[in-house]
Amino acid sequence: MNPMRSLDALRAEIVACERCPRLRRYCERIAREKRAAYRDATYWARPVPGSGDPSAHIVIVGLAPAAHGANRTGRNFTGDGTGGSGDFLMTALHANGLANQTFSTSADDGLELDDTWMLAAVRCAPPDNKPTPAEFANCHVHMRNEIDALPNARVFVALGKLAFDACWKLFKEKQIAPAKRPAFKHGASCRLKSGATLIASYHPSRQNTHTGRLTPAMLRAVFRKARLAADVR
Repeated sequence: MNPMRSLDALRAEIVACERCPRLRRYCERIAREKRAAYRDATYWARPVPGSGDPSAHIVIVGLAPAAHGANRTGRNFTGDGTGGSGDFLMTALHANGLANQTFSTSADDGLELDDTWMLAAVRCAPPDNKPTPAEFANCHVHMRNEIDALPNARVFVALGKLAFDACWKLFKEKQIAPAKRPAFKHGASCRLKSGATLIASYHPSRQNTHTGRLTPAMLRAVFRKARLAADVR
């Protein structure tokens, strides 16, 4: 199977998804009202597919698009402002040779990920950044299908506990989760029955980065661990 063709088909399915009426209404409303700084921008306002290197060994799993970030730009961890989660994440990836630049401002900013794919557990921006359990469930098929279309995926970095939970649900379905579920702890990792690795990290939200709960060095270390795990093959 050609992974590029498969991912292209999945991208079209994701972008056209209408499974969650509450989320679709919210994304469209945000695109109409906009934020003052982006009043001249045309918002994406659709479900956000994953992006990156189709041959990736490392898969980054986030929670959901930001209302004025990925919901505006159409790419995860993109456009949430200087010092936002996108720039914080790309700086850590760049330090580990996984991204060609330290910023993520727009879908056409020249960003290239190496050996890395990024996606979100929920594909539409949720009100208050809180998807409901039903919305997680509705979106789960997109996460499963996208990961299945990445032939080399073997290291999963879950950004935040909710992303970690979504990964664990998927691995249990695939019957590759270990018998004992590890507690979510920043930097912790576990080996799956398939030989793949799951690594937990705090989410690079401003709430975490501006308070020092997650520092640049801590996130660099997570992706250094991910790269080492990806290279053991």
